[in-house]
Amino acid sequence: MLIRITLAVDDRDLRRRLGSVLARPDILVQTPRVRKGLWPRILKDPCDVLLVGESMLPEPLRAGMEQLLLHPDTPASVVLAESADPVTHARFLADGCDAVLFAGLAEDHVRGVIEAMLEKRQRKSQKLFFATRPLAEPRLSDFVSESPGMARFLNLVPRVVQSDTALLIEGETGVGKERLACAIHTEGRRATGRFVALNCGALPEHLLESELFGHVRGAFTGATAARRGWFEIAHRGTLFLDEVGEIPIHLQVKLLRVLQEQEIQPIGSEKSFGVDVRVIAASNRELQTEVEARRFRRDLYHRLSVVTVTVPPLRERPEDIPVLVERQIAYLAHQVSRHVTGIAPGAMRAMCRYPWPGNVRELNNVIERAILLCDDTEITLSHLPESIADLASGPPGHPVAAPDEAEPPEAPVTSPASGPAGRLALPEVWLTKSLQEVRKSYLADLERQYIEGLLAATRGRIGEAARRAGLQERSLYEKMKQFGLRKEDYRQPSGATG
Repeated sequence: MLIRITLAVDDRDLRRRLGSVLARPDILVQTPRVRKGLWPRILKDPCDVLLVGESMLPEPLRAGMEQLLLHPDTPASVVLAESADPVTHARFLADGCDAVLFAGLAEDHVRGVIEAMLEKRQRKSQKLFFATRPLAEPRLSDFVSESPGMARFLNLVPRVVQSDTALLIEGETGVGKERLACAIHTEGRRATGRFVALNCGALPEHLLESELFGHVRGAFTGATAARRGWFEIAHRGTLFLDEVGEIPIHLQVKLLRVLQEQEIQPIGSEKSFGVDVRVIAASNRELQTEVEARRFRRDLYHRLSVVTVTVPPLRERPEDIPVLVERQIAYLAHQVSRHVTGIAPGAMRAMCRYPWPGNVRELNNVIERAILLCDDTEITLSHLPESIADLASGPPGHPVAAPDEAEPPEAPVTSPASGPAGRLALPEVWLTKSLQEVRKSYLADLERQYIEGLLAATRGRIGEAARRAGLQERSLYEKMKQFGLRKEDYRQPSGATG
């Protein structure tokens, strides 16, 4: 994060000397020069260290220092005294100042004191940040896979960890895009900096620009205090922009400039300043398609997608499900203080047959629910949602008739029927495709039929359908949008009975 220093002195020569002392890429110096209204301005602007001349201190000083303690950044305060009188210095310290320097000290002495204070400030910032990190930091080893579909993904990712190249991660909701971005940051050379994640689709347009670039006081109605943007906070670290395709076109222009120039300009400010940030973007839609539809700028796409990584959905790599289940049980059982150590074969079989429309996120939620319901050491079918437990025996899924209004899926793949001697009578079209193509087509058709049947059974009640599926409502809405399904088509007409 950039360190902001407010240099409030009225002596031009002293201001020049201190400016040379503070000249660093990681320091942003703010120099208010007007005494009138200075203290209220200091209290409303971002600030990490305050260097203030004796002539510009508020009266009474103790009350001013108490106000400074309420500042969101709790800045360290250094008074530049006009004399070397120890009694005067002691009075400043007693009133709440953190340090006192004689303004006439040699430049080397001033630099030593200020650098010691900056180092202490940076350690404090790092300590506060790392204390909020999850107990189990993401690692690239979390993504070890037995699936051929993950081979290219696992071969590419380690090559980009140690670089500062922009990276685009594509994949469906719930596949672990943010966790992958965090793992790349944690194992890269920016690991000592901050990892900042921002969901661009979760913020209103008028707030997104301020969140990204910050704003100055008075920039717009309600901006009563200045605010740092996430680019500034992520200085020397990584900024993860989730759902980057949701950024409005006019903000895409400003984001492109930041990526090209490595400078940001807060809203309402006439000045820009440099930042050193690696940007990792993510989208659950193919941005190339958005570019062709003119919803996303082509030049920004090329800037973000220097390297593109696609995380396959869980339904395309069922070989990974047993490993993911066992790892999640081992992790969550410890977190929730349960003595669950494994999963019954029938329950694991059902987990492997389920299509996981919510991907790894849904799997983790199902495991957590099962552990909380389990009173023994082993998860069984009774601890799983009905939509999963019902798949423990028989073929994975049963076709459900779609409503008249719904369009049939393109090139549907029907479930195989039993042939002579108990062998499966495979559809001929399957034999013209690869195993991966058959699996993808069959599971997609199964997923659509399952959601259609669930909506029909719940008469379009999204909350109930999501509960049965073990999904968040938002995830269910996303799957419905993917398949062109509407809840209104499944609701019972008014006046109907039965």
